Amino acid sequence: MSASPQPAKAVPVATPVTKPFWEGTAAGELRLQHCGACQHRFLYPRIRCPKCGSDRLDWVKASGRGRLYSYVINHMAAPGWQGEVPYVIAVVQLEEGVRMLSNLVGITPDPDSLELDMPLEVVFETRGNMTLPLFKSAAASKGASK
Repeated sequence: MSASPQPAKAVPVATPVTKPFWEGTAAGELRLQHCGACQHRFLYPRIRCPKCGSDRLDWVKASGRGRLYSYVINHMAAPGWQGEVPYVIAVVQLEEGVRMLSNLVGITPDPDSLELDMPLEVVFETRGNMTLPLFKSAAASKGASK
């Protein structure tokens, strides 16, 4: 019996709480949790609203647009990492007001290429049986569509 090949990069594992998020990414959607009691939107997935404590939660589709809030350029691969280094780990401020941690792709991992508040848009990358939300420059997309 041969072992199935391992993905080159880490793959998250869905839990019952995170499953709707990962189902969304597989469908090409970035989803946020929404509290029916106080209308707060948030990410990472939880069983109660972090603002009011309600369990009246549902999922809403996010626009997938945001801005670069902060970043770090990682130059050292973690144990088991088989991707390229350096790479950009970013905090993205989504249009909906939620901040999320992700990676930037299609952008040179150099401070001269990374401007705080630059417009970003979500893209999806399949790793193993999961689909991850990553972000790229929205300005590059606008230039390509002209």
